Amino acid sequence: MILTRYERMIAKRYLLPGKGEGFIFLVASISLFAVMLGVAALIIVMSVMNGFRAELFDKVVGLNGHAVVQGYGGRLSNWQEIVRQAQATPGVTSAVPLIEQPLMASYDGRVEGVLVRGMRRSDILDNPTLNGKVLSGSLESLRPGSDNVAIGARLAEALGATVGGSITIIAPQGRTTPFGTVPRIVQYNVAAIFEVGVYDYDKAFVIMPVEDAQTLLMLGDDVGMVEVQTVDADKVGEILAPLAAKVGGKAVVADWRSMNSALFEALSVERVAMFVILSLIILVAVFNILSSLIMLVRAKTRDIAILRTMGASRRSLMKIFMTVGVTIGALGTGAGLVLGAIALFFRQPVVNFVQLITGQNLWDPSIRFLTELPSKTDPFEVIAVTVMALGFSFLATLYPAYKAASTDPVQVLRYE
Repeated sequence: MILTRYERMIAKRYLLPGKGEGFIFLVASISLFAVMLGVAALIIVMSVMNGFRAELFDKVVGLNGHAVVQGYGGRLSNWQEIVRQAQATPGVTSAVPLIEQPLMASYDGRVEGVLVRGMRRSDILDNPTLNGKVLSGSLESLRPGSDNVAIGARLAEALGATVGGSITIIAPQGRTTPFGTVPRIVQYNVAAIFEVGVYDYDKAFVIMPVEDAQTLLMLGDDVGMVEVQTVDADKVGEILAPLAAKVGGKAVVADWRSMNSALFEALSVERVAMFVILSLIILVAVFNILSSLIMLVRAKTRDIAILRTMGASRRSLMKIFMTVGVTIGALGTGAGLVLGAIALFFRQPVVNFVQLITGQNLWDPSIRFLTELPSKTDPFEVIAVTVMALGFSFLATLYPAYKAASTDPVQVLRYE
């Protein structure tokens, strides 16, 4: 929409408050502020939701893989063959044997439920989720037969354990006596404490070499499952369909969707719901733009009539008032983008400040899964929000601009 020089001059004049038009300017300012808040709220919430899902997905998949081949009864005796079959499947990048078993751990009289995870030493050292997440100690100390383990940071806090201390793991599988089965009680040295950022993992995981886990659980050479990584997590079902057919009857293939379906489905529904709800803020702001333009047209009726008698066309008048409304929407959208970017950059300090003022824990890791507020801004979503705000602002200008263009100068100036 190209404006002539006089159209730009009049539009600029109408954007600024004239004599006796303070109320109209106030309504227009409120409209701009509301658009800014709506755009900022949408960008902040959608970025946090995206970040939450991405962080959770990376952590969950990083430790559990895109899928697992799990043996019936929790044991895989032919796991070497399954690993070879998985590695030979097109689209599979890695196949890792491991053991996972919920047990009990005690330290200095404190007892906590733990999830013992046995992995090959090379897989522990190469795991991207564990790399760089060790708070103290070293994963290098996890060697078969060393009785060394790595535990999560939250578990270490709950037990009061530190690197160099010893924790006792209690396994129900033990030797059989005339009085029943005696649980196995084995002591392990804490060689490392890690924090991956997912509360449930940091609160429960005890990682040890797979050979030590086999000894602890009396599995012989068996493992519990084979963890599989693929080239595309979204197509994991299609990629692993041939493998599922091969292991049928001996094991079952479960991908990340089925293992965490409730959680990720809830995140998707909440994301859509928040987008719809926060879009209403922009819609309300657009109605404010509509009302301010209607008041502006009513206040400028005499000016419009004079412009019409001077030769201004209906098209010019529509362009002038559409420019005023779209400018308010564009300024509000731009300010919202800046406010959203600033809020996302300082999101964690803002959360900490609010927690300090209110005394409430707004981001409890035991509820939110992650230890920090995440963020991941999608450029396409930012573009969509911007287009939506500008589109609504443009639509709000059509009726007032049409009314201004329809003004009959004869009727208005008859009694002047």
